[in-house]
Amino acid sequence: MAHSMTRWNNGRDAVEPVSPDITDETNALPARYFTDPAVHEMEKEKVFGRYWVYAGHANCIPDAGDYFTRNIGDREIIVVRTHDGDIEAFYNVCAHRGSAMVEETPMTDPGNAGRIKCPYHLWTYDLDGSLASTPKSFEDARLNPDLEDEDVSEPDAEENALMSVHTDRIGPFVFVNFADDPMPLEEQAGSMKTELESLPLEEYHLARRIVSEVECNWKVFGGNYSECDHCQANHQDWVRDLELLDSELEVNDYHWILHYQHKEDVDDEMRIHDEHEAKFYYFWPNFTVNMYGTADGYGTYIIDPIDEGRFQLVADYYFADADLSEEEAEFVRTSRQLQEEDFELVERQQRGLESGAIAQAQLGPNEHTVHKLHRLAQEAYEA
Repeated sequence: MAHSMTRWNNGRDAVEPVSPDITDETNALPARYFTDPAVHEMEKEKVFGRYWVYAGHANCIPDAGDYFTRNIGDREIIVVRTHDGDIEAFYNVCAHRGSAMVEETPMTDPGNAGRIKCPYHLWTYDLDGSLASTPKSFEDARLNPDLEDEDVSEPDAEENALMSVHTDRIGPFVFVNFADDPMPLEEQAGSMKTELESLPLEEYHLARRIVSEVECNWKVFGGNYSECDHCQANHQDWVRDLELLDSELEVNDYHWILHYQHKEDVDDEMRIHDEHEAKFYYFWPNFTVNMYGTADGYGTYIIDPIDEGRFQLVADYYFADADLSEEEAEFVRTSRQLQEEDFELVERQQRGLESGAIAQAQLGPNEHTVHKLHRLAQEAYEA
């Protein structure tokens, strides 16, 4: 059996793709995939343009006309509740001359509109994306001496509709996919969809959002989230209440779950699910669902790349009431402490990767969740 080894960037060791076998010599992504601007550009299409990506929570747009915007790579979309109660997504791009139509509107402060209107030339769209109206200047040729009014045809409502984006849901979680013919969300989500939809997730409401810009590649943070070998040394307050040796790491096709057992003396009456454990779901490429085991609520993370060396962490917390109780506020503070401890770790790792010393790092035998993350990235790059 081969043993893993670090490949230093000394000219002697060429890098290789991530091996399917974690015990092989090259079991991690080469360092340049965390530092190269060209990789960041490639990922916009090969990762975020191909897989289902989390857009937002349905509870934040309960009424017809409610909408929020979301930026994924270079794509800016509008996610809207239609008149028939469905949720649809469209590029925030007018069919006339390509103008962005609505300003950035976060899920935490959604907008509401009976129709979507482009402020540039007032082309107006129904909530299903079809063209509803254009100004008179697009229906006659009054200012063009070379054309007669009868030469002007009325813009076709369907052919000039907004460009739609595939949407689907796991409970109240809304996902989008930019591929022409994507795999079903059900296929990408696997057993995670069934598990999450068995919980009353829609009964909880967004109570707090914390947004952080972190100086590391999004996959560095994804790897950190996916293992707890670092927890004993770096999250001492948190692990005090856990039986880390009883934890379990479960790997599926496009998601993995970290199960952490709480010690018996921890009060666990306040929780959304029945098991005496915390469950952390990582859903490729950049979404997590966090069941903490000690809170009647849950959290989500969006790990959004900004460039090759920075990402934005959007941490959302959901409780039965949008107004936080004292205990819930304390819980969010504890979660924030964990994030800040992790930010220090991942920024330190990014500094090392950017130093140029390392060509290809190595993973330990129990970092099979991180190995899965690296394998999925490798598969996306090769597709």
